[in-house]
Amino acid sequence: MAKKASTTRATAETMAAKQREISVSEFFAKNRHLLGFDNPRKALLTTIKEAVDNALDACEEAGILPDIEVKIEELEAPPSATKPGRYKVTITDNGPGIVRRQVENIFGKLLYGSKFHRLKMSRGQQGIGISAAGMYGLMTTGKPMVIHTKPNKKKPAHHIELAMDTSKNQPEVTIDVETDDFPETSSGTGTMVAIVLEARYQRGKTSVEAYLEQTGIANPHAKITFIPPDKAAEDPEFNTENESPTASRPRERAEGNSSESPPAHAGGSPSDQIVRTIERADRIEYPRTIDELPPETQEIKPHPYGVELGSFLRMIKTTDEKQLAGFFKNEFCRVPPSTVSEVTKAASSSKKTITGQTYVSTIDNAAAEKLYKALQDAKLRSPPTDCLSPIGVRQMLAGMLKGVQAEFYTASTRSPAVYRGNPFQIEAAVAYGGDLPGDQPARVIRFANRVPLLYQQSACCSFKSVVDTSWRNYNMSQPRGAAPVGPLVVMIHMASVWVPFTSESKEAIADYDEIRKEMKLALQECGRKLGQYIRRRQKMKREGERRDIFERYIGEIAKACNALTGTDTQELYDALLRQAKRRTEIADAQLDEEGKFIKDEHGRLAKDEDVIIVQNGKIASDTDDAKQETEAKPAKRDGKKVAKKKVVKKKVRKKAAGEKATLFEG
Repeated sequence: MAKKASTTRATAETMAAKQREISVSEFFAKNRHLLGFDNPRKALLTTIKEAVDNALDACEEAGILPDIEVKIEELEAPPSATKPGRYKVTITDNGPGIVRRQVENIFGKLLYGSKFHRLKMSRGQQGIGISAAGMYGLMTTGKPMVIHTKPNKKKPAHHIELAMDTSKNQPEVTIDVETDDFPETSSGTGTMVAIVLEARYQRGKTSVEAYLEQTGIANPHAKITFIPPDKAAEDPEFNTENESPTASRPRERAEGNSSESPPAHAGGSPSDQIVRTIERADRIEYPRTIDELPPETQEIKPHPYGVELGSFLRMIKTTDEKQLAGFFKNEFCRVPPSTVSEVTKAASSSKKTITGQTYVSTIDNAAAEKLYKALQDAKLRSPPTDCLSPIGVRQMLAGMLKGVQAEFYTASTRSPAVYRGNPFQIEAAVAYGGDLPGDQPARVIRFANRVPLLYQQSACCSFKSVVDTSWRNYNMSQPRGAAPVGPLVVMIHMASVWVPFTSESKEAIADYDEIRKEMKLALQECGRKLGQYIRRRQKMKREGERRDIFERYIGEIAKACNALTGTDTQELYDALLRQAKRRTEIADAQLDEEGKFIKDEHGRLAKDEDVIIVQNGKIASDTDDAKQETEAKPAKRDGKKVAKKKVVKKKVRKKAAGEKATLFEG
């Protein structure tokens, strides 16, 4: 009989000998899919996304209009369609640069940054992205990250090559020299990062090109230049006039042929000259359409409604404040002295009286829990919103004009709201008609703090709010439980001090009830204007078809009347044609930016700044008649005589409207 194999049982001592601390970089190296490095194609996009986001944040904090170049070079072609190749990604910006002593920490450590602990709107949050991209490049190619940074325009740049020790989450610098080999930038300073990695470059909805295009839409103040692999070897001096259209998204040239950006729209408002993406022989340019930076945001303190009990207990133990009044005033926002009195009174007991002058060191856990519960029950104002920097209606329209070729644009910005004590603001915009495909579901482009979200669309609160909105009310076709179908692009942006992403890769927004409600309300505001525009267009189309029928038969009617009565054929034909045009005059009407008729008997209706209509490749503007009417208005004078004239003018308008009441009804 065979003997059973003896097994050695583990003991507490042997198990303890195997246990060790896990480095955060070692954890993410094994679970890189959590950071967005699932596959070679997505890894390329994530690397560029993290570098561009950091560049935009740095430029805006320094008050510099961003000028960013993204270059992809193919070092080794993919051996097959299913296997990755080797690429070199270089991102250059004109930001303030990075001081030498901080380069290793920023690029060689995970979870190191300045944005995690502050409540202020920014693109980056966790201090993971760019260092994780360098770690991925090191793991797949063995090549270190190369950084050139120039924080002082009068001094040479620093050239640093570093790798990451994932077992210790520490950087390893291999080369550290000063160099004059740094590209010229508009500010004289900047940063250039180069990463060699295994990747796969493809075009499509989730490509690098799509990300940069959407980044240009949400950041119209930025100029982005993209050099794809097929253009990286081109000579920039050769044939710069050959801008060729792309099959997926046609590109139009702006005024002028120079390599500089087209003139920006002054004051942040789109003009009648549409600036779109430019494709040149050696690069693709996403031009700057406004020359104003977003409003500077301010850091705020935590709001009591967004602090949990454990965090509250830790804050009491670590605060530098001596008394409770100073603790509530300086550690939180929106806690006035009157609320402090109410909270301390509610937390007091017969054994211990608590006031604003009570020393924090005397507060034990039981008293702190009472203070916390009383604070949560108190009526507090919403947190301040100067920590947010929404895109804005005019800026969204300028961005949509640059990236989407349509005929109707409208945008809406909601008032700030709060979730879990964190302020946030929702913005939405829609583009309709034009060159957009009419037989496909609407394209939804999602943004969080001006950053495009390209993956996990169905899991995102933005997409769910689009599906929940009843687009049938706005004359759009919509299958049950799906996005609307038609020539439509929907843009949704969430601005917040802390965006609730569903994962560390920051690809989708969590589905909070407060957030989805605000998104639906913003979409409904845009939908109402869109529905009005579609209804008026449909009415004009119907009247145009009626006129075609009239014109088809009035010639035969004129000939028949001539044969019966001897009436002059041409005279009768002209009379019938005038009558047909009068009956269908709506077909010749023009629409203003509200989608309402310009030729209205009640006068030119006031324009909304949140709507743009494109006609014949130009933005619809006031007609000459409307401008002359505005210039002809008399100046205001005192006295009853002017008031009497106004009344007479009003009566004349009412009479004129009554004569042709059926022309512009509805």
